[in-house]
Amino acid sequence: MACNKLEGWRLQAATALFALASLCCASNALAQEKAGLLTNQSYLEDVQRRGALPLADTRAMFSRVLASLPEKVKVYPTENYYYFSFFENGVRYAGNIRLDASNRDQGKVHFAYYMDLSEWGGTEDIKYLLMDKQHGVTVEKIADLVYRVGDGKSSVVFELNDLRGVKPPDHLVLMNERYIGPIFDESGIRFFLIYNGDRKLFHYVLDETRPVDDLLETGVTTDRIVIGRRTGFAFYRDHRVERKILIGVFEANSRVNNYFDGPFDQLPDNFIEGESLRSALLEVDPSLAGQIDRVGAALDGSTRFMIAPYHHYRSEEDLLFFHNCATWPQLKEEIYPSCFVYVETPPEPEPAPQTRQRTKNPRKMR
Repeated sequence: MACNKLEGWRLQAATALFALASLCCASNALAQEKAGLLTNQSYLEDVQRRGALPLADTRAMFSRVLASLPEKVKVYPTENYYYFSFFENGVRYAGNIRLDASNRDQGKVHFAYYMDLSEWGGTEDIKYLLMDKQHGVTVEKIADLVYRVGDGKSSVVFELNDLRGVKPPDHLVLMNERYIGPIFDESGIRFFLIYNGDRKLFHYVLDETRPVDDLLETGVTTDRIVIGRRTGFAFYRDHRVERKILIGVFEANSRVNNYFDGPFDQLPDNFIEGESLRSALLEVDPSLAGQIDRVGAALDGSTRFMIAPYHHYRSEEDLLFFHNCATWPQLKEEIYPSCFVYVETPPEPEPAPQTRQRTKNPRKMR
């Protein structure tokens, strides 16, 4: 969905409140957080806030955000984005602080924010700044996957999500498949990124080695499809082994770039071993040789290869073709994995799913 790096700084829900609210509102918010309760009162009091945030000054806004965070925070998503949102003059803004695996050890931190997106309109005017000591900002590594970010006045410790050692059970990775790494999506759903070398395609397989933080409801059209009540993520129950492959992301979530826009933007950057991802991408598209780094990003960092084999669906019926493909009587066993890679046009009758590749530019970079 996003085609350049700036669009990687996506709209997400709140993880930090600006220290502009009154003490009373702050106390109410704290009590609600302890109870796990979100109220319309706290929402409306945020909407009614009238402040004087320096929205045109990206560097100044970074200091305001940093000063509003606790002394230590946890970064769950595996592309190392710490998301936040806030209201100012009745408008919701969203943004993130990112400790990118490619340059955080060089003392750099990414910061961005913009007005909330909506299906009914609005533009994405992103305020973005890559900061280091030249901007009065320091990034200090204090332990593996733990960094302290400061601006001379405030400092916050960012603890990145440590998924080292997380691997799928052996039976979940089939012959001719390779495990690339663990994914913790900003939706809170965990995946295993798996590459099929024979068919040259990727699967996002649901991590069920821990409780799944969603209610997976069986589809109406077939019990092979299950859909998350909270996330809208749609999975197909594999016929070969008991695992669930991501086949769908609800289209509206993709358009507004929210928590549930799919795991394409949370690849396992901290946990990719050696050349495992780059070698897979070069098998998919050899013309990328010399153009991407080991995590699939362009050498200048401006774009990144998009791994999104799932469909952006509007209704469950939009997903039925995955099932029809997987249960096609004439389907050859070696072609079966290709049934779970989305195409916008149906395959030719013979050999049916063998032509299943994206009709959009398969090299699409995000």
